[in-house]
Amino acid sequence: MNKSIRFLSLLIIIFITLLFINGIHKSDIEPKTNTHENYKIKALKLPKDLNFAGERVPLENPNIFERMDRELLVNTYWQSNGLLLFKRANKYFPVLEPLLKKHGLPDDFKFLALAESAFIDETSSAGAAGMWHFMVETGKEYGLEINSNIDERYNIEKSTAVAAEYLKKSKEKLGSWTLAAAAYNAGNYGVSSRLEAQKVKSYYEVLLPNETERYVFRILALKEIMTNPEKYGFVFDKEDLYTLPETTIVKVDTTITNLVSFGKKFGVTYKELKIHNAWLRENKLINKSGKVYEIKIPVK
Repeated sequence: MNKSIRFLSLLIIIFITLLFINGIHKSDIEPKTNTHENYKIKALKLPKDLNFAGERVPLENPNIFERMDRELLVNTYWQSNGLLLFKRANKYFPVLEPLLKKHGLPDDFKFLALAESAFIDETSSAGAAGMWHFMVETGKEYGLEINSNIDERYNIEKSTAVAAEYLKKSKEKLGSWTLAAAAYNAGNYGVSSRLEAQKVKSYYEVLLPNETERYVFRILALKEIMTNPEKYGFVFDKEDLYTLPETTIVKVDTTITNLVSFGKKFGVTYKELKIHNAWLRENKLINKSGKVYEIKIPVK
């Protein structure tokens, strides 16, 4: 009897010991988080010298700090989109930068164009199109040819000239490049009427619609991240980025009845022709007036 009790007690002690050891083992191997141990979501430190077109961002204002922090976080941790923007920017910034300089716009407006269209030829749900996302009415008002056959909102050179004209007028009316950028989203009247009603003069003081409240901060976030890619975790080699093939210009002042046949004369496909001349909307160019058009032909 005593031997049985001693044996049973020993079994109980062994069982408890095993439970204790097993508990320690589990606690040792169980991860502290549900993510990989190397995965960290890090709070970002905002640069103290942020500016748009040389105009300082007042980050000492708590509301401005929060709004800027939000856009920097969103655009830093949306990694796939961010990397695509780097790739496309390498393709189009070299085209945009000299055009902005030529038309008297600060270089920072290339980030506005990027924020508008992400450098893809897609029409927005509201009907805005091209790199600068012009609406049909605005494009026509500023002299762009827009119809079923031709849409110059997709012509980088012509649409950039129009964007520059619009933005310079906005700056003259509103008093700053930052407000001009906001007006590109909300319209000159939409911004100026709110400034007047609220008795303020700065983008950072006026209350605007939610989309416009975020608009300039998103542009600023893109500028900061794309100027300092490694600081925000974006790593790539030069060969990873997209490039724009070299093209030559062919001037045309007559109707082209068939763009497929026209392209074959220069050894390019219809698809290649449309990629480099997205403003051509059909398989023909109607030109009854004898206007001179410049068609880009990729060099092979």
